[in-house]
Amino acid sequence: MDNFDYLILGAGPAGLTFANLLKRFRPEVSFLVLEKEEEAGGLCRSKDVDGSPLDIGGGHFLDVRRPKVNEFLFSFMPKEEWNEYERDSRIDMGSYEIGHPFEANIWQMPQDEQVKYLKSIALAGCNLGVPKPEKFVDWITWKLGDRIAEEYMLPYNGKMFGGELDQLGTYWLDKLPNVSFEETLLSCLNRKPYGTQPGHARFYYPKKYGYGELWLRMARELGDHVKYDCAVSEIDLAQKKVTCKNGESYAAKRIITTIPWTSVSSYLGCSEEFEAWVRSLKHTGTEIRYVAENLETEAHWIYVPDEKKAHHRILVRSNFCEGSKGYWLETNLNRLGIADQTGDAVVTGEQTAFPNEYTYPLNTIGKPEIMKKLLAYARERDLIGLGRWGEHEHYNSDRTVERAMELFESIYQ
Repeated sequence: MDNFDYLILGAGPAGLTFANLLKRFRPEVSFLVLEKEEEAGGLCRSKDVDGSPLDIGGGHFLDVRRPKVNEFLFSFMPKEEWNEYERDSRIDMGSYEIGHPFEANIWQMPQDEQVKYLKSIALAGCNLGVPKPEKFVDWITWKLGDRIAEEYMLPYNGKMFGGELDQLGTYWLDKLPNVSFEETLLSCLNRKPYGTQPGHARFYYPKKYGYGELWLRMARELGDHVKYDCAVSEIDLAQKKVTCKNGESYAAKRIITTIPWTSVSSYLGCSEEFEAWVRSLKHTGTEIRYVAENLETEAHWIYVPDEKKAHHRILVRSNFCEGSKGYWLETNLNRLGIADQTGDAVVTGEQTAFPNEYTYPLNTIGKPEIMKKLLAYARERDLIGLGRWGEHEHYNSDRTVERAMELFESIYQ
């Protein structure tokens, strides 16, 4: 059994970042990255479909707002290999589209619809002094009014999270774009959006490749430090040992895990309470499906609240990936049996649908307290959770990279 200073579980953005920082700044440290797939990238992997790249884990883009992160990533894939875009995301309301976020773009609706939504927002609990509720469904209505809740936010989130809304808390909602009633009214009067911009208001996307190319380059920098086709099946916290499904075992002074806690079959040398914390964590999965036809829209992606359509989001590949055509649909795995009015994927001889068991960590009620205890317990035993799955947080890839940089700096400052 090989022994290392670090074992890094998962060759996605978090694991690749931490590993490359070790290689670049701590060459004396021994480490190995264990990856269950045949290539690196995790949810950010890309495949060539119909002559152009498709991001098989859904839409991933590099936000311009983290210059330190981008400077690091551009050292693997130079800035001149990226295009920069001003975000154009929209919401499909059936007979018309409006910009996202919803409440900042009500002014784009027919005037009679604007009046109905403004009245609903004015009567929302947050504008009437009603105490903030603790459940997700109640919070949405309290914050945005019953009309936005019923016609957009609740159906859309129900589709995205597979009908798990009753399990969700409200602690994570403060990061959503905040648009006050006064700003909503001003936007309707002046016909322009007010309020804070959503994430990825400006973003980078590769000129010639899918987003996955960045992570492949980072993995190549690591050479033999990455072992593929090595899915983790068991972690022994007492022995600091990892066993893979192929029977191989590795030990280390420290283990950095960026994989889902619930994907590991067995944890040895831990308490029953720790195992219960792990079992309590919830997540959802998605299917990404390519459709060859072009859409008449300039949007980069479109949110779809219509419950008659299985998918919840459309990524318009031809509008951000140079020289490509078509679009891809993102659908919660629990909704794949629902009839969909969208055209079929028609490419012959290529895989056009990609299932992902783990896509979104669910922000369930009580999760922050559980993760605080779980991560502290594990860290005392030199098992450190990192990134979207290691911390069970819905981080975008750039934030995940930032978290890995912060961890490295905290250890080696």
